[in-house]
Amino acid sequence: MMNDAGIRAVERVIRYMYENLGEEITIDDMARTAMFSKFHFSRIFHDVTGISPGRFLSAIRLQAAKRLLISTSLTVTDICYRAGYTSVGTFSSRFAAVVGIPPTAYREGRGYMSQLRVNGRRNNWGTCSGMIRGQVTASSAEAAGLIFIGVFPDPIIQGQPIRYTVLRDAGSYVLDDVPQGTWYVLGHAFARGDSVILRDPANDDRPPSVASHGPITVRPDMVTRHVDVRMRPMRVTDPPMLLALLDVA
Repeated sequence: MMNDAGIRAVERVIRYMYENLGEEITIDDMARTAMFSKFHFSRIFHDVTGISPGRFLSAIRLQAAKRLLISTSLTVTDICYRAGYTSVGTFSSRFAAVVGIPPTAYREGRGYMSQLRVNGRRNNWGTCSGMIRGQVTASSAEAAGLIFIGVFPDPIIQGQPIRYTVLRDAGSYVLDDVPQGTWYVLGHAFARGDSVILRDPANDDRPPSVASHGPITVRPDMVTRHVDVRMRPMRVTDPPMLLALLDVA
């Protein structure tokens, strides 16, 4: 169980990341802000967030770029540098791979995309698959709008999900044909026209609602895996949701 001092140190570093996105931030800078050795800091950060400090920093850089694309008229080049990237080509290709569409298409769609492809790769997954099903629970405020539930290889909503579904309310969900492997079941709530795209968990008093469960394992001998998830307000220590929102009529 992570102690409060470790969690506060990680929160302090994440806020430092948000406040200095346009600057070069090294692991030494992060460890110094946490007041730990680099090794100890990296281990604690991964324990709290589920990913490495470098991946978390990359995620909030892209999240900042998403907000700037929606809320400003800055060029993609300007946004690239403001988000801490030094190459527009690297930024654009990384953005498209992680968010699901290129920066210009993201801006044109106001943060939404019309289609979300699943990850069809089977290498190292084995040939067997199973079903993941369960209940999504939420308070009335967290259940407003649509709820995206997806299976991902890491505790971050980015790239192509292994499988996904969109619910119109909290309740039962089913994900069929989930390949054997170790996965995370992740969720987020959204509504067309709300400001969820612009919310910043480091500063917003109404953070987005999310859910996270895992890691879980789908084994070859497992027909059904039962996973209940609960929607809750996003914490500073949760990796940002990077996928563009799915435009569901």
